[in-house]
Amino acid sequence: MNVRSQDGALRDLNFQVGPQPQGISSIVADSARQELRPIGRERLLVVEDDPVTRTMLVGYFNENNFDVVGAGSCAECRQALRTRIDLVFLDLQLPDGDGFDLAKEIQATSNAGIIFVTRRDTDVDRILGLEIAGDHYVTKPINLRDLLARARSVLRRRSIDRKAARNHNSIAFGDWIIDLTRRELLGSDGKPVALTRAEFDLLAALVGADGRPLSRDYLIEVVSNRQAEVDIRTVDALVARLRRKLVGSGTPVIATVTGVGYKLALSERP
Repeated sequence: MNVRSQDGALRDLNFQVGPQPQGISSIVADSARQELRPIGRERLLVVEDDPVTRTMLVGYFNENNFDVVGAGSCAECRQALRTRIDLVFLDLQLPDGDGFDLAKEIQATSNAGIIFVTRRDTDVDRILGLEIAGDHYVTKPINLRDLLARARSVLRRRSIDRKAARNHNSIAFGDWIIDLTRRELLGSDGKPVALTRAEFDLLAALVGADGRPLSRDYLIEVVSNRQAEVDIRTVDALVARLRRKLVGSGTPVIATVTGVGYKLALSERP
């Protein structure tokens, strides 16, 4: 099996994938081996319909001390998510569904991070993926070292979030309460306001800035995890959507700071 070049990029894959026993999927075989896995390793799920790419990714991350499961379809992904999963590598084109729709399901039912790994490289797909649920958006051919670095970055950030979650962390501002632990925004009536991941991250950054203005460049990093595909127009669109959702008091919640970016216009409540 020859999967890595000197620079870590995916090159010629020269190996054979043996036949699966009839009626037994790879995910079932993985589940049957769970008791043999080392305890405490972070668990990754590779959702990829191409068996060559899936086997390559599973093998590479196993070699780098992760506990890895492979899934070739949406159905196998859902089955794998019945156990703890810390990070999902998700292709967009799957035999029984669309990867974006599956990402929404994962986000609603799991705390796992999501890295899209796909051949679809349009700006629309990149922005949609990051706004919906993705921590990163990676296009094929895959640079394995780059993907490993991104995975470790996501897992490290989520580990910090889990430690912070031990302390209930809510901040009240204006008519609103933002719960940084549960990632919820509550209105004055106590009902949650539906926010995308990018909208929540941007609002949390503004709330955490204590009224200081944040530049658009900084907010690009906040909502895109430092992905260059997200630009100033994306930040402006997210702010516009938040302004439409944060109504009630008559006072603007997010103010524009000319030549800089945006700031929270309401003082925090004690």
